Amino acid sequence: MFRKIAGYVPLSMIIFANIIGYTFLAFREEPYNSHAFLMCFIVLAMICISYTVIIKKRFGESYLFLIVSMLLSIGIMMIYRLDSGLAVKQVIWMLTGIIAFFTCYYLYLKIDKWHKYYYLYIVAPILLYILTLVFGTTINGAKNWIIIAGFSFQPSELNKILYVFFLGSYFKSRDKLFFQKSNIGEKNKIFMNRVLLMFITYLNVGFLALQRDWGTIAILLLVYLFVLYIFSEGYKFLILNCGLLLPTALIAYKFFYHVRVRVEIWINPWEDILGKGYQIAQSLFGIGSGGFFGTGLRMGKPYMIPFASTDFIFSAICEEMGTLTGVAVVLLYMLLCYRAFKIALNIKRRFEKIVVLGLILLIGMQTFIIIGGVIKLIPLTGTTLPYVSYGGSSLVTSFIILGILQAISRGDFSSEGENYG
Repeated sequence: MFRKIAGYVPLSMIIFANIIGYTFLAFREEPYNSHAFLMCFIVLAMICISYTVIIKKRFGESYLFLIVSMLLSIGIMMIYRLDSGLAVKQVIWMLTGIIAFFTCYYLYLKIDKWHKYYYLYIVAPILLYILTLVFGTTINGAKNWIIIAGFSFQPSELNKILYVFFLGSYFKSRDKLFFQKSNIGEKNKIFMNRVLLMFITYLNVGFLALQRDWGTIAILLLVYLFVLYIFSEGYKFLILNCGLLLPTALIAYKFFYHVRVRVEIWINPWEDILGKGYQIAQSLFGIGSGGFFGTGLRMGKPYMIPFASTDFIFSAICEEMGTLTGVAVVLLYMLLCYRAFKIALNIKRRFEKIVVLGLILLIGMQTFIIIGGVIKLIPLTGTTLPYVSYGGSSLVTSFIILGILQAISRGDFSSEGENYG
């Protein structure tokens, strides 16, 4: 009985935070904004209903959804403060994401032996990249959007998940995914498999470079190297791949103006503060003006930060909710990664272990890259903050990742199974 009650304590904290936040937003306007209370009710209704289903149906690791719900609450609250119209759209995307979450949860448990579909994980991204290059639309300098009937989405978001599944299939086979029936010898087989692994990885990177999607390139390469470090046998192959990063970065800096500009404004944004350095300068000004406790909702000027509801939402949060809330957001991501790593450690089957690690690395690396960029720790790459920033493709994809993690935490993956690992 006590454990059941304790399980709902974090939920009550999320409810309390939403009520306080939206009440403050409502009464900061003259006359008070009743629409804010409706937004609060809808968000809390979706969170409470979903969490109740997770608990009642025993979906496994329940804290994953709670952590994500708190991130969502902070994100939608700030988006509503910036643009109520965008907040309504984000709530619709949240509903779509929750549907995708439950769908992927049941789908993953129903379909067995996901590691056997590795050709799909290779071919599908290539087709999506080609479709994007042919029919895609350039937004904010990157040609990675497809617009159909007024709805835009980024195929590269789905490609990241497919790439992680490919890594799971590859490393499950221990460098023997391809040429299994050939008689070329074990050493040659491992060598050829590693060549193909590098080819497929850098083929993804090449397509993303053509789209000028540098954020996704950084995320994929970091996930690749981390998985390689943990699951690859020996260090020569890892050192080789790490060594290729430097010439790749130099080539990108030399031949791509967009990359060169990002590096230059990272080094010195004050040189052209009204031009190229305006975004990062306004981001730093916003974070600095908020102080430890923030200016208060609707009492700052986060709208002066370009793309405040997407790329720079962390800066807006720090300005009006304070650095304290910004640190809390970082801790929530750390806690999310910790819970996922715990799932991976408890799984014996190699494919699921790799998939869990890869998926949470996608979230973790994306978080590090965008927060590091807006605080000028690293060059800005222009990705979204998972579960917090406005964006349909990113939010739905993040919920798909959450559904897969939830399914693996619930499923019977505690033993290797026959011929499985």
